[in-house]
Amino acid sequence: MIDHAHDLETVREATDRLLSAVAALDNASVAQPSRLPGWSRGHVLAHLARNADALVNVLEGRPMYADARVRDTDIERDAPRPLDVQLADVRESAARFQAAGDVPADWSRTVELRNGVVDAAARVPFRRWVEVELHHVDLGIGRELEDLPEEFTEREIAFLAERFEGHPEVAPAHLSDGTRAWRTGRKAEGSEGPGVTVTGTPADLLGWLSGRRDGSALTVDGGPLPALPPL
Repeated sequence: MIDHAHDLETVREATDRLLSAVAALDNASVAQPSRLPGWSRGHVLAHLARNADALVNVLEGRPMYADARVRDTDIERDAPRPLDVQLADVRESAARFQAAGDVPADWSRTVELRNGVVDAAARVPFRRWVEVELHHVDLGIGRELEDLPEEFTEREIAFLAERFEGHPEVAPAHLSDGTRAWRTGRKAEGSEGPGVTVTGTPADLLGWLSGRRDGSALTVDGGPLPALPPL
């Protein structure tokens, strides 16, 4: 069972960590490239702020974004801002998200996100947690996938493995970090066996599934490492 109240608190803690880390930067550092192709650190921070507001829209029954063009335009518009403005925007938008999450509501209801994706309202705080934790790493300012909370890493691996399960473009795979196991991909009709077995550290599995590592640190048995489509 998803505990949205717990996840709201983890979002608060993750946001505080990110804000503290970003506060140590300067304007020149914010303008430098992030680890995401084509995005500066300012792009990442602008995205985080606009994502918080978009998820407020979701919780309050409005479209997440007016359209993809508006989403992208807003990020480009906000990316060049100085550090103090970026910090204030991330902090204030995060507060709006927390306030929306604190409103008594039916958390079992279904909500719509981008591109027609639907989910339980109770999972929205976890989705925000994903944004904050992974984009903190994407900033390239000292936090790595290995530094993420164990609970977060395990849940995000499971979430992404489920997302790719049954995907026609993803070969079947059994994933393991040595103690826990997940399945993903789509088994061809009439095929035997589990497909390939992919083993690695939780951080390396998460990095591969989330498109942040190429999977070269993983051990693969039974075939090549499955190719994953963009998230």
